[in-house]
Amino acid sequence: MLSESEGEAGGLKRSLGPLNLITLGIGAIIGTGIFVLTGTVAASYAGPAVVISFIIAGIASAFAGLCYAEFSALIPIAGSAYSYGYTTLGEIVAWIIGWALILEYAFGAATVAVGWSGYISSLLANFNIYIPPSLTGAPGTDLVMIDGHWTQAAAVKGQDLASLQHMTTSFNMMAFLGILAVTVILVIGIKESANVNTAIVAVKVSVLLVFIGLASQFLFLAGHLDIAKANWHPFIPPNTGKFGEFGWSGILRGAAVIFFAYIGFDAVSTAAQEAKNPKKDMPIGILGSLVICTILYIIVAILTTGLKNYTQLNVAEPIALAVDVAGVKWGSMLVKIGAIGGLSSTMLVMLLGQSRIFFTMSSDGLLWKWAGKIHPKFRTPYISTIVVGICVATLAAALPVSTLAELTSIGTLFAFTIVCAGVWILRVREPDLPRPFKTPFVPFVPIMGVLVSLALMLALHWLTWEVFLGWLALGLVVYFTYSRYHSKVQLELQKKGR
Repeated sequence: MLSESEGEAGGLKRSLGPLNLITLGIGAIIGTGIFVLTGTVAASYAGPAVVISFIIAGIASAFAGLCYAEFSALIPIAGSAYSYGYTTLGEIVAWIIGWALILEYAFGAATVAVGWSGYISSLLANFNIYIPPSLTGAPGTDLVMIDGHWTQAAAVKGQDLASLQHMTTSFNMMAFLGILAVTVILVIGIKESANVNTAIVAVKVSVLLVFIGLASQFLFLAGHLDIAKANWHPFIPPNTGKFGEFGWSGILRGAAVIFFAYIGFDAVSTAAQEAKNPKKDMPIGILGSLVICTILYIIVAILTTGLKNYTQLNVAEPIALAVDVAGVKWGSMLVKIGAIGGLSSTMLVMLLGQSRIFFTMSSDGLLWKWAGKIHPKFRTPYISTIVVGICVATLAAALPVSTLAELTSIGTLFAFTIVCAGVWILRVREPDLPRPFKTPFVPFVPIMGVLVSLALMLALHWLTWEVFLGWLALGLVVYFTYSRYHSKVQLELQKKGR
């Protein structure tokens, strides 16, 4: 694998510098986590203490990020956690990681699509264009009729909800069509440019800075701090009697759900084979994007819960809902437009990453040949892209955002656990390998990365675990009935009589 990473052996042009890698990470991290899950986690699990959830998730990500940085500098090739697992723990573990990453990216793209649908609907409403609510809301969303328009019940305050007309959504057609549109683009082919990605990131970050500026001016300079103080009390809502529903257990579960936001690490590490100087630039890209995004998350979470009571934030567009309080119409529209653009690019990146994982595993002989089949004209893995697109579109249309986020988080946390363990194992097995970047305080950092990731996984709903374990069981069936007999590594070993 080290020889494969030398020169242009992988066929990918090394054109990304440290700034490109940092913006790539920010582009992947700044998305649904900040535009959607901030409100969902505050309303359902942690209250205003969602800020603490972000800090816990950030600390866990720091441990994992340091381990990712060592691997990406040591083995600067595409494949991320899948390749790292193959190197340190063997094929069966690599298969499990790759199978988990498939789940992670699929549910991640679906989560983003739900948020995208919410912001699209909210923006169109500004122009008095109302799509039937049954086709736009996240499944299970409770809607009420107010002034002739359907509004999410969670966003209504000061009215007797029992006296209003209700409707519950069951299929998010907007999210479904959004994923299909992105799938068509990926099948036809899209030329990715580091400079274009940097521009998109600049727009997303600028929109968040505008939100921070408007919210800060309204709360701290315009004399409305009393609103924030009322919304921040109690900062840690008392537990309802169930694990994960507010209190400190709710903060921990919130951190586990919101960990979805840090899936961007994978995006940076998969670009290792396209970095100009991966041994130096990869750690900068991974750790730099982590620091910037964590700071933005914490600030936005504080201001969002200050502007709007956390009980009203369980909506698909909480940032737009919060900035409406400031009474600046253009600010609200700018946030919505920025969120739509940002979430669109995130959907594209996640589905693109999904097809790359299929392609890589197929190339290694671990998945069926059709998964890596290239279109003769468009030169894209079109069959796997179409299959994944249809499955993800269905998930986005049929499942609520909190469930999708949990299923994404458990896959991410699992991959982080393996990477952290892999760093420690490789240090023991191959202590003399030249490591351009070394994870500090080994084995403390890898052990803490494993323990924190496992703790956050345990904080998730049992239903999430059932789906995850069921998915892994299905993956093992595929491995032992197909992959093991078609693996290029296994076939090579058979030729050598081993």
